[in-house]
This record gives sequence, structure tokens and C-alpha cells, in this order.
Amino acid sequence: MTVATPGLAQGSAGAEYDGALFDAASLTRFAACYPEQAHSLHHSLAAHPLLEREALAELAMRLPEAAIEYNRGDLPVASAEAGSDIANGLSIADTIRNIDNANSWAVLKNIEQNPAYRELLLGLLETIRSHIEACTGEMLTPQGFVFLSSPEAVTPYHFDPEHNILLQLQGSKTMTQFPPGDTRFARPEHHEKYHHGDTRNLPWSDHLMAHGTDYVLSPGDAVYVPVMAPHFVRNGPEASLSLSITWRSAWSYEEAEAHGFNSVLRRIGFTPVPPRRYPGRNRAKALGWKLLRRTPWFG
Repeated sequence: MTVATPGLAQGSAGAEYDGALFDAASLTRFAACYPEQAHSLHHSLAAHPLLEREALAELAMRLPEAAIEYNRGDLPVASAEAGSDIANGLSIADTIRNIDNANSWAVLKNIEQNPAYRELLLGLLETIRSHIEACTGEMLTPQGFVFLSSPEAVTPYHFDPEHNILLQLQGSKTMTQFPPGDTRFARPEHHEKYHHGDTRNLPWSDHLMAHGTDYVLSPGDAVYVPVMAPHFVRNGPEASLSLSITWRSAWSYEEAEAHGFNSVLRRIGFTPVPPRRYPGRNRAKALGWKLLRRTPWFG
């Protein structure tokens, strides 16, 4: 296993955001690595009134149920499912308020549904918009996710469909990432099932560990996670607060649609070639998927 550390000066945990999310060195690194290479960054969003614990507890009570996910924190890396059988017995608001000793992890999804949080998210993404659009075109579907974790909590092995920067705000954690698009770490069938509504969690085997890269995150640190890069997260000895700022691109949507089309090919007996990673395009399969979904027999 390799270990990646930011290599940049640490921020002050009490510093207020001043409108410059990333320093010059981080912007240069992001421009050089985006969209396919995971990398560490340094950020200035160490504190913000909307990201204080009580504000997040109140936000959680206003968000729709579908935007809330929380469970026990003592899960194995190989947890293939997430559901009520591992619930922590608390409300989401109590989980957040007592995250230091609740033995839990929680995520507030799509915080942009709240106008104040949408304004915060769009302001943060605006600082990197030009670098994003120079590579992958228009920045689409901006979304924000807040993660709160008790000491030593684990987020199981999984992947996500967005371009993602995880900003560490409080506490520490280690994200172990694996190369996206490599079938050793996520089989094509798992991608295809996910795009039909199955879980994002992935099967785990301990032999994979030697191929992961650890990104160690403290307040002021961030890590870029490429689309569908498998990863898991282990929290440090204190409660952790992180914010993911995410977006989609035309390429990422085509990649997802190509997985959907491949699922149909597999269903009728073919062994389809996996979608092409950036800068390759998947326009033909994406179009095929869109056409299939319009047919009366789809499903």
C-alpha cells in the first residue's frame, strides 16, 4: 500500500473561510490531475457557521428522509449492504449532536436543497469552475454531502458517480482509494447493477489492500476522488466532520449510461466491453441506453 500526504502547510482549525477555497499550489495540482488522478489538496474552509454541529442537526431535521443516511459506526470495510439492521437507535439530530460517543456515521445528502447551503456549495465550486470546464466541459449537477463520524468509525468499501472533493473540517480520517475503471477493484457487473438502483457498496477482499493509496486527512486537508474510484474511510480517534463538494460532467453521465446499456447486453448473453475512461467517450452506448429507456418494454 502507498500512502499519500498533502505535502502542504496545515490550516488552522479555527480559521474562517475567506472566499479563497484553495491556495495557488492546490489549484495548480488540481488543474494538472483532474479528472482522472486522485490527489491531495489544501483548503481554507476549516470553520463556517452553516457547518457547526447544531446547524447541521437542524438541517437534518429539514431535509427529506431520502437525504439522510446514518448507521452504526463499527461496520467492517466489507459491509456489502446498509440498512435498518445496523441502525444506531438514535434520531439523526441526536446522532449529530452526540457524534463524539454515538458510535455512528451519518451523511446529509444533497444539502443544496436548502437555499443557504446551496449558496455555500455554489460559492465553493465557483473557485474551481474554470479548471473543471477546461477539461470536462460544463459543470453539471452540483451537489453537497456532509459526513459526520464517531471516533474509529468506518465507511465501507464503495464507489460514487460524481467528481468529488472531500474537505476535512474537524477530526481526522484516512481514505483508502483504488484506481477507477480497474476491474480488479470493481467488477463491471457491480457498476451495471448500481446504475439499476443496487447498492454502491462493493465486495471486499483483504488482498486488495496492497493496491490502495491512503490519503490522511486533518482539518485543512482535502482529497479529490475521481468518478467511480473505489474507496473506504476509517475515522481517527476523534469525531470527524467532512464536506464533499461534487459535480457531474457530460462525460460522467455518458459513462453511467454506458454501464446501463452494458447491463442490457449482458442480460441477453453478451460480455460487453466496459465503458471507456476519460478522455475516451461513450456516446454510442449512452445514446443506446437513452433510446432503450424510451421503449415500452424497458425494465
